[in-house]
Amino acid sequence: MQKSDKVTHKHTNALINETSPYLLQHAHNPVNWEAWRPEVLERAVKEDKPLLISIGYASCHWCHVMEKECFENDSVAQLMNDNFINIKIDREERPDVDQIYMDAITMMSGNGGWPLNIVALPDGRPFWGATYLPKDNWTKSLNQLIELYKNDKSRIVSYATDLANGINAINLVENKSYSGVFTLEQLDEAVANWSRHFDNFLGGHKRAPKFMMPNNWEFLMNYASMNDKPELMEQVEVTLNRIAFGGVFDQVGGGFSRYSVDTKWHVPHFEKMLYDNGPLTSLYAKAYALTGNDLYKDIVQKTIGFVQEELMDENGGFYSSLDADSLDENGALEEGAYYVWTKEQLTELLGADFELFKDYYNINSYGLWEHGNYVLIRDKEDLEIAEKHNLTVSELREKIDNTRAILKGERNKRSKPRLDDKILTSWNGLMLSGLVDAYRYLGQDEYLELALKNAQFLETAMVKEDYSLYRNHKDGKSDIDAFLEDYAILSEAFLGLYEVTFDEKWLDHAKKLMEYAKVHFYDENSGMFFYTSDSDKSLIRRSIETIDKEISSSNSIMAKNLLKFHKLFPEEGFGDIAEQMLRNVQDEFLQSGQGYTNWLNLVLFENQNFYEIAVVGENYKQLGKEISHSYIPNSILVGSAKDGPVDLLKNRYAEGETFVYVCIEGACKLPVQEADAAIALIK
Repeated sequence: MQKSDKVTHKHTNALINETSPYLLQHAHNPVNWEAWRPEVLERAVKEDKPLLISIGYASCHWCHVMEKECFENDSVAQLMNDNFINIKIDREERPDVDQIYMDAITMMSGNGGWPLNIVALPDGRPFWGATYLPKDNWTKSLNQLIELYKNDKSRIVSYATDLANGINAINLVENKSYSGVFTLEQLDEAVANWSRHFDNFLGGHKRAPKFMMPNNWEFLMNYASMNDKPELMEQVEVTLNRIAFGGVFDQVGGGFSRYSVDTKWHVPHFEKMLYDNGPLTSLYAKAYALTGNDLYKDIVQKTIGFVQEELMDENGGFYSSLDADSLDENGALEEGAYYVWTKEQLTELLGADFELFKDYYNINSYGLWEHGNYVLIRDKEDLEIAEKHNLTVSELREKIDNTRAILKGERNKRSKPRLDDKILTSWNGLMLSGLVDAYRYLGQDEYLELALKNAQFLETAMVKEDYSLYRNHKDGKSDIDAFLEDYAILSEAFLGLYEVTFDEKWLDHAKKLMEYAKVHFYDENSGMFFYTSDSDKSLIRRSIETIDKEISSSNSIMAKNLLKFHKLFPEEGFGDIAEQMLRNVQDEFLQSGQGYTNWLNLVLFENQNFYEIAVVGENYKQLGKEISHSYIPNSILVGSAKDGPVDLLKNRYAEGETFVYVCIEGACKLPVQEADAAIALIK
């Protein structure tokens, strides 16, 4: 492989031996890139050369721009090769390294982003950082750093030492065993503070860019439905409707882009990430269960259709992302080229249906992006458009479906965005949960089949015999030790899969992953979980992740898992750990609620009834399926034909009958025999 590459490429560096598509994109740069490996770091110490660490990911637009301007330039490469040990990192493979250096650049400059470029001492302590820089600025900065390192190294070491201390200090979590758990009254105040930032007309928050943040709206949906807050449920629905109508949702091919650059969810940053599409599938499936809104069902179906078509490997795993950039009609890489349309193209393709399509998707000043290109966006309900064009709603939908099919066929002729085909455990866990929720609330068997295929792949390729995990899979090979998010998310997904199948294998897998994490990631001093295992080679910090971002924090997911496992295994101390974790972070909730929304679910569950629902008897699967169609976030569902693996299922079997037991902390109400009766005991 390497030999033939040398024949066809002027340059080949050590990244040619990696599997990450992002790293392989840089394998023919003249820069002597290395991957993040212990032996490379040891060589930096031995040669007393500073590290130049450049972090990005395959679908990052500005990463490609900087590569073209700087890393493909021979003179820039010479400067880098002569003076630094150059390390390229795929942040999706190594989020542990990315977290630390993102904190560093935020401390140095006040903001961060990708590409993330860090210069550090040979031992990894950073002393300079920048995001995208054009060639002249990049070389000027590097020359200044080279001069400083040669002539005033003590000053650099002093600064790097102080910065490393700061990086460690901002990540400390105090063990607050003395405080009580956040109350519902405090939660009301936290949500009131947060709600001042809501965009009541366009949904989301009053700002641009707008990120979808599924954990925000799932919590608000839970809070509104459990506490009769119709005004908050209205905000959730406005947001979900506007996102579904917007350009951030691919109106032609399904699936979600990264975020919207404007306030109306219109023009997306066009990259499509698995880690957005999994949680948004869950969110819309749950919203459908709660509201019965067919729009949400449609979004779930189209999102899964996109993931199946574009991101699914034949072995059942899911790839990571599609790039924002693709080749335009002139052969130049351009962001969004695959997704946008000119009025002339649409007129020619759609013929007599163009006028209808134009009204439906705003081929006007509202839907115009730039350079005569339109990003499809809706702003009217089907009924209004149908009446204007003297159609029934079903006739309208049939015509619009036909126009979308025409555009999809035309789009398939275009150059596709580049695919990042690595398979990550945590991101697959998010999509697995999305499929489980889609099956649970939409009832389509194909979604369970997809979920089981994915789960079986993860079980075979990512879970080792001792229940440690791999992070990454590519080209038939699994590697990189997994991080806390992989354990937390996969455990949550397996537990969800158990709830819709009652197959004890998935419950057992979920529990063993939790137990492995408790042994290898738990920190007795803080009462939290480290992001990296005690068996991993140490970095300059062992991070503790608590803030809920696009993906909920690994500690908040762990805490929710622990609470649920406490309900099933009350003697094992899981609940005490979850409650302590909540105490440790709750001081942030009043003023920063939207950054802790997955934790706020835990506040609801700790302060209000949490139901254990046990189904026992010959008809347990059918009855369990009927119960699971109702959205009850403050519950866990178990079932068996006779006895099962948890106390809730023991000594409850009656021959010839199937009973449902609704319990709180193991204390159960009188059993019932119908799903509606069981749900009535809860609602």
